[in-house]
Parts: sequence; C-alpha cells; structure tokens
Amino acid sequence: MRADYSGLPFALRVRVYFEDTDAGGIVYYVNYLKFMERARTELVRSLGFDQSVLQAENIIFVVHSVTARYHAPARLDDELEVSVEVLELKRASIRFRQQVRLVGGSMLCEGEVLVACVSADRYKPRGIPSALNEAFRARQVTDSKTERGEVTRAS
Repeated sequence: MRADYSGLPFALRVRVYFEDTDAGGIVYYVNYLKFMERARTELVRSLGFDQSVLQAENIIFVVHSVTARYHAPARLDDELEVSVEVLELKRASIRFRQQVRLVGGSMLCEGEVLVACVSADRYKPRGIPSALNEAFRARQVTDSKTERGEVTRAS
C-alpha cells in the first residue's frame, strides 16, 4: 500500500475529554504524550501497517526517550491537532518531531520522541522491517523537503 504524502506532516485531530484534565480543567501534562503516541500509531496505520500484525510478527516499537516543552495549556473540549514528522531514521530506531496545537491556533506542546524497534518476545533491538523502513524513509524525505521549503502546499 502506498500512502500519498502531500508534503505536509502527518496530523491527527483529538478532542480533550474530562478524563484528560486535572482538577483545574487543564490537560494533565503527561496526556500530551498520550496524544503524541496516538498520532504516531495513526501515522504507522496511514503507511499501511497495523501494529497488531507487526506484534504477531514479533515486532514492537518502544519509546526510548522523550523531550517535551510546554507552551500553553489545553482545556476541556478543545480540539487539538497532533503532528508527526520523521527527523531521523536508523536501522532499529526512529526519531520523531511532534507538535500539539489548538486546531487553527497556537502551539501548546512540542517535543522529540526516540522510538526503538525491538523483538516482542525478548525486547532486544531489531531492524525495522524493510517495507516499513522504506515507508518511513519516504516520509522523512518529504518532511525534509518541507523544512527546506521545497514542497508547496497543494490547493
């Protein structure tokens, strides 16, 4: 399955529910990481891969490290856009840049996530399957061109 890369980062829209907030009605800081996880999962799905199938093939992805910077709070009922860009692709790991914004609005949180590909049975590093690696690599090339202004938005 070939996905259409429009030259824009992959993005997922999410709504803030009561369960996402603290007693003050503001999104609890760790929930931004959950939103980012969902966006990465949907990116993989958009590339034509199902994580449950990968797991059955003894392949899982685990978070190695995260950096996050919080700019402003999200609140109950806000609609958010969570973007994912492939920054770096290695044999057994992927570094993503992610942003959480209000739809049509300001940056709320941004960060980088390093994800490792490991065997599901032993949690040992393993190479990213070649078809998935190729799909990520195509996404990385597109994202790099976007950063350099080489790709323009289609109207």
